[in-house]
Amino acid sequence: MMLRAASLDDLQAVEALTGEAYARYTRLLGRPPIPVAEDYTPRIGRGEVWLREVQGELAGLAVVERHPDHVMLFSIAVSPKFQGAQYGLAILRWVEETAREWGLPEVRLYTNARMERNIALYRAFGFQETGRRENPHRPGWVIVDMAKQVGGLR
Repeated sequence: MMLRAASLDDLQAVEALTGEAYARYTRLLGRPPIPVAEDYTPRIGRGEVWLREVQGELAGLAVVERHPDHVMLFSIAVSPKFQGAQYGLAILRWVEETAREWGLPEVRLYTNARMERNIALYRAFGFQETGRRENPHRPGWVIVDMAKQVGGLR
């Protein structure tokens, strides 16, 4: 699967897709999850936002941060129109392969404890829960930290 780096021309599409993809969780949580409220301008500038297009239409995206010892998956979002067609799993595989290419041994992510469907998906993909903590910016929200070893050390 090929993803391309987002440009500032993609900013509105990134914001719209993220809002649509997380809409069910906005309803569940009573307010938008952190990725929905994120300012993607600096992330696009740093090359952290990657897009998956299908026949010229934005199907999904990944927001990845490169750290010295891991890749942090900040967000993965699939357009509702493309959900159920394995694009999320394909993007997760892309993130894992990117970590290997960068020579990094681990992919990390965090999610809201109430996003049980996502937690189950990540577990099925081989992520292990590494801890839970209170969200310092959203009282009452619990963050689930997860990680997956990908063997990318060079």
